[in-house]
Amino acid sequence: MSRRSLLFSPGDRPDLMRKAPETDADVLCFDLEDAVAPARKDDAREAVRSVLSDPAFDPDAEVCVRLSAGEPDTDLDALVDPNGTDGGSGRDGGGGGSETGDDLRLDAVMLPKVEAAAAVDRVADSCADRGIDPVVFALVETAEGVLAAGDIASAAATTALVFGAEDLAADLGATRTAEGTEMLYAREHVVLAASAGDVDALDTVHTDFTDEAGLREEAEFAATLGYDGKLAIHPDQIDPINGAFTPSPDEIAWAEAVLDARDAADRADRGVFAVDGEMIDAPLVVQAERVLERAAAAGIRGDDGDG
Repeated sequence: MSRRSLLFSPGDRPDLMRKAPETDADVLCFDLEDAVAPARKDDAREAVRSVLSDPAFDPDAEVCVRLSAGEPDTDLDALVDPNGTDGGSGRDGGGGGSETGDDLRLDAVMLPKVEAAAAVDRVADSCADRGIDPVVFALVETAEGVLAAGDIASAAATTALVFGAEDLAADLGATRTAEGTEMLYAREHVVLAASAGDVDALDTVHTDFTDEAGLREEAEFAATLGYDGKLAIHPDQIDPINGAFTPSPDEIAWAEAVLDARDAADRADRGVFAVDGEMIDAPLVVQAERVLERAAAAGIRGDDGDG
């Protein structure tokens, strides 16, 4: 599964939510938190439920909803039981025209401001109770959340750690700069925690959606750190982000050559081998496998390069 790009759409804008699959984003995230004014929460919940329950809405992308930080259960209740007829009883509820998780085109939820694994566990239980798959994108965007990132990544329902630099800067009292050095430690810590927990890592938003050059540079740097993808707040950001997290033809050719040479060395019972004059060791083999896995996930190669 490729998660190169995650596009936020405001939950109170059904027109944008329905257009989101046209952007080629790997993940579509309908936002019930920051993008929605408090007075419009109920309208947004109804709009999101309407889109997700529409049989015609069936994109190839992964679909998630960002829940409200202070009231995730209220959001979930509104999605599965808009009329309040079954108390959010999940798969066995039914009746009264209410939805269940099975009726929704919903693959995951995003939980903001996660500061402990227990928060993921609680929302996962709430999802399961309502017939929604307990798959959670955990948004790490406070000092406490960054320090607990390893435990959060290890929660059973966590599928990805999502780094939120803007809220983290506010929490720290840090000044955001174009270079981003004030966020570098936290940014690296989150991707390390995600790798240790064997979950995906998604990088923070680039807030200036008119700055394509800056976005490309930031996304390419995130890829070098080991991130799997990046958040987007505008459809124009999707192609640059996807490009940054998709291996180039030269990278794919190098990876294929490395794995072919590895296989030849294995057949000849040789532990050391070279490709184009470069001595190849185990870390480079792993890197080559990762390149081909990313290529396969992006749909530009038919296998994952296992040899």
